[in-house]
Order: sequence, then structure tokens, then C-alpha cells
Amino acid sequence: MSRQTDALTLLNAKHRWRLWEIALWLIAVAAIFVLPSQLLILTEIAILALFAVSLDLILGYSGIVSLGHTAFFGLGAYAAGILARDYIAEPVTGLVFAGLISGLFGLATSFLVLRGSDLTRLMTTFGVAMLLAELGNQAAWLTGGADGLSGISMGPILGLFEFDLWGRTGYVYCLAVLIALTYVVRRIVNSPFGLSLMAIRRNPRRAAMLGISPKRRIVVIYAVSAAYAGMAGALLAQTTNFVSPDVLAFHRSADVLLVLVIGGAGHLYGGIFGAIIFTMLRAWLSVATPQYWMFWIGTILVAIVMIGRERLTGWPALLAARLRGREETR
Repeated sequence: MSRQTDALTLLNAKHRWRLWEIALWLIAVAAIFVLPSQLLILTEIAILALFAVSLDLILGYSGIVSLGHTAFFGLGAYAAGILARDYIAEPVTGLVFAGLISGLFGLATSFLVLRGSDLTRLMTTFGVAMLLAELGNQAAWLTGGADGLSGISMGPILGLFEFDLWGRTGYVYCLAVLIALTYVVRRIVNSPFGLSLMAIRRNPRRAAMLGISPKRRIVVIYAVSAAYAGMAGALLAQTTNFVSPDVLAFHRSADVLLVLVIGGAGHLYGGIFGAIIFTMLRAWLSVATPQYWMFWIGTILVAIVMIGRERLTGWPALLAARLRGREETR
């Protein structure tokens, strides 16, 4: 009984909003007024952050490695774009539609990650992304093929807020979606279901012995992750009014993996902080050293792996501990 009480106390504590979380979202909102000339890159950060959160659900919390997460991102982008072009131009409707399509596709392909090693999962997920990319290229009558999906014209959000040329509405829209969906993920990972996912990641056999069904939970979280990735793709299509075959390219899967390596997988906000750092570094390095910016990104990645994220991010706590130690000796 005491263990159950301790577990409930721990979950309730995790559900409480921390001061730095509130500060993060307040800063993101304040950026609308403080950085009006940077709203386009801030919109890009919000979309990449949502994409990273979607991958973190299966990588950081379930231990499923994927090289084909861009399949769901691209599918959501095409779904939202086609719906807006041919049927309904309202963005929120397209966002939900894209999430449903990508989630169903994730549910249909989830059996590919239930068996085999990490290498098998890497190759099968990569294969799914390649097949979907080729399908999109060949179905030019629907997707526009190599020329991309054009002719998209988005209507006002909920019939009230029109997209503007400066990107203000687009950023507010993407930020609102990111905050809402991050809140849902926060509830998921800090629930008994989220704890069972972490138990499966650490030791699937022991989790099964405790009565936890690994396959069922992996299928559910894989579908949820796919839906999140699809909604991130939908945001890209809706804010740019264009969908190119690039949304299904391999580099998007590689980029979002880099984002999680930088920010930290399995930390909820790791994908968000990673998206901020990665996008700002890429923007700055591509201007400072246009020919070698990828070299410096790679160097930073190697430094993180070699030094360790704990050492890089734990220096404030270490400094505070040393200062307290000096005060006690005095």
C-alpha cells in the first residue's frame, strides 16, 4: 500500500508545472512582440520541436530507434495540403485530418517494430520512408510528383484568423499547437502508461513478467507518435502553402535524430530545446561559414557524445555544489 502511495505522490509531483516550464512558454509568447522580424525562423523551430517530440515518444520513452519517421511527417504534409487544395481549406481541420491519416498509417506499420533488433528496426523504418517517398514521386496526379504540391490556399484559422505575410499568425498558430500537444505528451509520459513504457524500454521481459503487455503499448505509442509527426508536417504545409518531395527526404529523419541527440531523448523538453539549439546553430553557421556549416554541426555532435551531455549541462549544479562546499569549510 505504501508503494502505491509513493508512486501516486511521485506522479502528482511530476504533473505540477515547474517555474522554468512556465518561463519557457512565456518567452515563446513574448517572442511575438520582441522578435517580430524572426517569426519565420521561430515558426520553423516550433514545427521541428513538435516533430522531435513525436520521435522522442518512441525513441526516448519506448526505446524504438527509427530512421523513417519522416514518412509520417511527409504523409501529414501531403494529407493537409491535398485537403486544403481540393476540399477544406480550414487549417485546424487539416491538422486533425493529417494527424488521423498519419496515425492510422503508423498503426498499420507498427508490426514492423515489434520484432527484431535495433538494426532491423532502423532498416525497416527506413525502407517504409523510401517506399512512401517513391510512391509520392510516382503519383504525380495527386502529389504533383517532383514538382511538388502547389495551388494550396489556406483559409482563416477557425474562420477567424487569416495568415499574414509577416508570419505572425503562422507562428502563433504553430506555437499554440505545440503547447497544446506538449501538454498532452506531458500527461502521457507522467502517467502509469508512460511509466510502463519506460519499464518496457529498460527490460521488456521483466515488464512482461509484471503483467505489462509490451506489444500493445508499443503499437499505441507508435501510432500516437506517427500522428504527432503528421501534424508537424501539416503545420509545415499550412504555413508555406507548398509541399515538396523534400518532406519525405532522409535528411529530415537525420535532422530530428540530431535534435534529440543535442537536446536529450527521454526528457520531454529535450526535443524542444534541441530544436532551438539546432535551428539557431544551423542559421548562424550557414551564414558564418556557408561551405562548412555541416562540419561544425558534426563537430558539436561528436563533442556531445564524447564529453557527455551530463557534463555539458550539469556544470551549474556542480558549480553550486562547490560553492556550498567552500562556504561550509569556512
